[in-house]
Amino acid sequence: MQKFAIFDIDGTIFRSSLLIELMEALIHEGVLPAKTIKAYADTRSKWLNREGSYEDYINAVVCAFELHIKGISVKRLKTISNQVVARSGKRIYRYTRDLIKTLHAKNYFLLAISNSPLDIVTPFCKNLGFNKVYARRYETNDKGKFTGKIQYLDLISDKAKILKRAIVKENLTLKNSIGIGDSEADIPFLKLVANPICFNPNQKLYTIAKRRGWKIIVERKDVIYRKIN
Repeated sequence: MQKFAIFDIDGTIFRSSLLIELMEALIHEGVLPAKTIKAYADTRSKWLNREGSYEDYINAVVCAFELHIKGISVKRLKTISNQVVARSGKRIYRYTRDLIKTLHAKNYFLLAISNSPLDIVTPFCKNLGFNKVYARRYETNDKGKFTGKIQYLDLISDKAKILKRAIVKENLTLKNSIGIGDSEADIPFLKLVANPICFNPNQKLYTIAKRRGWKIIVERKDVIYRKIN
C-alpha cells in the first residue's frame, strides 16, 4: 500500500480559480457571449468589496459555466484550457509547490481534487506530476459537443467519498497521509487523513482547524508562516 497526499487545487495550489480563468478566456475568444459575465458580476463585486463571500462568487461562476456549456465543442474547450494553463499555470503558491516536490521525492501518490472542469484541471495537474485527478466531468455527445449535463455529480460533490474510492482503487494507505485544503468544502477529506493542512483557510475552515488542532499555514506575498493553535 502506498502513502499519499491529496490536494485541493483552486486557492490551494493555483493562486486563483482555474474555472474563473477559463471563463474569462472563453468570453475573450467569443466562445461564450460577453453578457455571460453579468451572471456573476454582482457576486464578484461584493466579494472584492468584502461584502460577500468567495463561495457565493465562485458558485455563481459555476452556474454561469454550466448554463452555457451546452453545445460548446469539446475540442475547442480543450484547446482554450491548454492555452490558459500555458499562460497562467505557473501562478502557484510557493508552499504547496515546494511541498509537492518534497512529496515526489518521498514517493507519495499525489491526488488532486477540484470543482473546476476536468478539461482544465488535467493539464494543470499534469505539469505538476500528479498521479490522479478528480474534477467536474461534463457529458459529451457523438458530435463532440457538451450536452450540459454533469457526470458523477454525487461523487464529485463529496470529497470524502472521492478519497475513499481512490484509497481502494489505487491501493493507498491512510498511514502518514497528508491532505491540503483551503475552505470548508475540504473538511470531509481533511477529517480522513493523518496529517491535515489548512492552507490560507477561509473563516469557516480556520474555525474548525483551531478546534481540531489542525496545522494552519498562511502564505502572504513572500512570507510563509505557521499559525500556532
